[in-house]
Amino acid sequence: MTLTDQATQIRQGEELNSQTIDAYLKQHLPAMNLSGTPEISQFPGGASNLTYLIKYPEHEFVLRRPPFGRRAKSAHDMGREFRILNQLNDGFPYCPKAYLHCTDDSVIGDEFYVMQRVKGIILRSDLPSEMNFSAEQTRALCHSFIDKLVELHNVDYKACGLGDLGNPEGYVKRQIEGWIDRYEKAITPDVPQWDSVKTWLREKMPADHAKPGIVHNDYRFDNVLLDPADPMNIIGVLDWELTTIGDPLMDLGNTLAYWIEAGDPQPMQMMRRQPSNAPGMLTRAEFAAYYAEKAGIELPCINFYYCYGLFRLAGIVQQIYYRYYHGQTQDKRFAQFSMMNKLLEQVALNVIKQSQL
Repeated sequence: MTLTDQATQIRQGEELNSQTIDAYLKQHLPAMNLSGTPEISQFPGGASNLTYLIKYPEHEFVLRRPPFGRRAKSAHDMGREFRILNQLNDGFPYCPKAYLHCTDDSVIGDEFYVMQRVKGIILRSDLPSEMNFSAEQTRALCHSFIDKLVELHNVDYKACGLGDLGNPEGYVKRQIEGWIDRYEKAITPDVPQWDSVKTWLREKMPADHAKPGIVHNDYRFDNVLLDPADPMNIIGVLDWELTTIGDPLMDLGNTLAYWIEAGDPQPMQMMRRQPSNAPGMLTRAEFAAYYAEKAGIELPCINFYYCYGLFRLAGIVQQIYYRYYHGQTQDKRFAQFSMMNKLLEQVALNVIKQSQL
């Protein structure tokens, strides 16, 4: 059994025309001397942009395109993600190389970009038994995972030519107000309003962090690649579609929202998409403390950033569920997203309650 991430059968309604893609790639990547017609399959992970494997006899590529159906106006900007991969690689060499960006909708019905395929292990819900990690190895891997986040936040983004990627001034307020607005626009009759949480976030909003940095906005274990020859070594970071310049502590809050630890109740465990509960993994408090130590910063009011991360995650979940609710996607994975939204609200309300003790 291979541990490297494998593409599988394409989901119904998300098919691509191999002949059209073949003609486009051969025209725009002549130096690669592509031969034959590619085999196209789909990577099963992810609930936002769609990711495909384009396999020729001598070359393999990854194609990324936006999801089908209604989406937020500024979301799923393929050109922006393509640019980030190209320019950030100089300062953060864990980005796959991006080869081309297509804006011609006639090729596949939407814009897309094509990038290098980096073969690696992606950790999803549980650690593969074949890895046979001890608790000490798992903790070391967790430390390495956090180290990469600190390294990203310390990248000289101006030297990479990404100084105009986002405006760090007023970032915290823009994120709170922006996600409130996006959530309210995507609301459906069967999900909570989050009124108490929205009020609390507005009232407890801290100032922007003094040192802005590159914010990945989706940093979790199933977005990093481990070296198949040495799974302790992280060789790639994926999914840069939400990346901007802003407050690194908000990015930490995003990651903590995904971090379901071993002691969390069973309903939360059912949402887990990474092995953050494995023996040796840090708790959220330990995660935040280790981040602060490695970043050399004071980390006040971590509950604010965690609560923000939970609300933002609910916003993402709801935007996806909106498409499912209105029949714009047939992906059955999204059917339970309204329940996930409700659970996230309860977790956020508990965070607020503990913060007031």
